[in-house]
Amino acid sequence: MAIAQKKSAGASSKKSLLKYLQGHWQLYLMILPPIIMLLIFAYGPMYGILIAFKDYKVSQGIWGSAWAKNHGFYNFIKFFKNYNFWECIRNTLTLSLYSLLVSTPCSIILALCLNYARNVKYRKTVQMITYCPYFISTVVFVGIIKLVLDTRIGVIGSFLYDTFGLNIMGSASAFPSLYVWSGVWQGAGYGAIIYMATLAGVDMQLHEAAIIDGATLLQRIRYIDLPEVIPTAVIMLILNMGSILNVGSEKVLAMQNQNNLSASEVINTYAYKVSLVSSFPDFSYSTAIGLFQSLVGLILVLGANKVADKVSGNGFV
Repeated sequence: MAIAQKKSAGASSKKSLLKYLQGHWQLYLMILPPIIMLLIFAYGPMYGILIAFKDYKVSQGIWGSAWAKNHGFYNFIKFFKNYNFWECIRNTLTLSLYSLLVSTPCSIILALCLNYARNVKYRKTVQMITYCPYFISTVVFVGIIKLVLDTRIGVIGSFLYDTFGLNIMGSASAFPSLYVWSGVWQGAGYGAIIYMATLAGVDMQLHEAAIIDGATLLQRIRYIDLPEVIPTAVIMLILNMGSILNVGSEKVLAMQNQNNLSASEVINTYAYKVSLVSSFPDFSYSTAIGLFQSLVGLILVLGANKVADKVSGNGFV
């Protein structure tokens, strides 16, 4: 009797599901293209992860290539023992953490300033000016930086070189700050969009009540706006933790030279050089480096989410 009831319940649920799909097939048809793209470009290439555990030969293919030594972990061990390993890790963490600590507060401050700007034309003008650098390509953006900081013809670079003997583009100690603050100039306006959207959803009755009680502007920001912005900032921090070892190789590579190599050699640029630029490309080695980055990023995302959920309750479910 119980088995018959379970079978009838299962059949009825299948019928209801089929009826639901027939009634909403347009919605599923709309999400079909992005699902197909996700399968092709995100999940399909995961088959190539096998290269990290093999002594990959292009002529033999992925399955035809022999497994690497040390039970397939030879390429990982080779990377961990490489003399560049700790330098790449240090430079990558320095740039990533520096960017995280600077970019988010700058975007929040810009969003707060724009939110309290009374002149509508002025606010829209500032928004447009701060958004524009984000849409400049990385190569053009770095080209602008090099022209400005050139020791011969650059407006700032020639002044610093003639006055103090400083070559900013050739200084390893100045590279992290140059990388991060140029990124703030390029992305702070675009990053402020999500925080402005959050501030737009703040109940105005709270501000009206605070004004009646005699609260100053800074007090309203501290006790009303920031508590609303912090959950969004925490979510963005969790999402960004996954890419903490994935510093943008395009910008770093474009800004890199022999003088600042000790501070600009990150994991991505090193993997690029050993796989594509080297006279003897080692695809298995570079794939192992990329897989190591992904695994560390996954661990950091899960850990940051757990900590954020425990401390403030703002993590993902």
